[in-house]
Amino acid sequence: MDACRTRATSSSSPVPRPPRTGYAFAVETHDPLSVGRRLGEIREGLLRLHQSLLDWQRRAHERLHGRMSATELLQVLLHDPEFAWLRPISEIIVHIDQMLADEGTADEDAILVQVRALASPDADGTPYAQRYLQAIQESPDAVLAHKDLLALLRRQRAPR
Repeated sequence: MDACRTRATSSSSPVPRPPRTGYAFAVETHDPLSVGRRLGEIREGLLRLHQSLLDWQRRAHERLHGRMSATELLQVLLHDPEFAWLRPISEIIVHIDQMLADEGTADEDAILVQVRALASPDADGTPYAQRYLQAIQESPDAVLAHKDLLALLRRQRAPR
């Protein structure tokens, strides 16, 4: 019996216990560093998706109007209605950039809701959702970027 006591009490490190919260489960805390890291990952996924969508739209535009320089592309991107459907994804990337730069409290749930909506192609939806559907049907790069973004979103906690 002494051998059993020795084995049970001679453990080199104590067993970690969950924090006591008064509940049967621990309440999730929002660590600003992890929120920033998660938003940074989403931002990177959005940038890759945005680039693939922009490349797809540029190829379609150049088939009709000829090749464009980088300066011409920027002008078309900013002013041509044919590229206007890309603005929602551009805006959410800028919004995430601002949140990460402010290092304040980020509304991660609101961002995730918006990103999930942007990653939802729909033939009967908004002009963005319709063009997005067309892009992922025609562009292998857009499909891969879409898949990667969905994988990132699945790893994120669900909005409350």
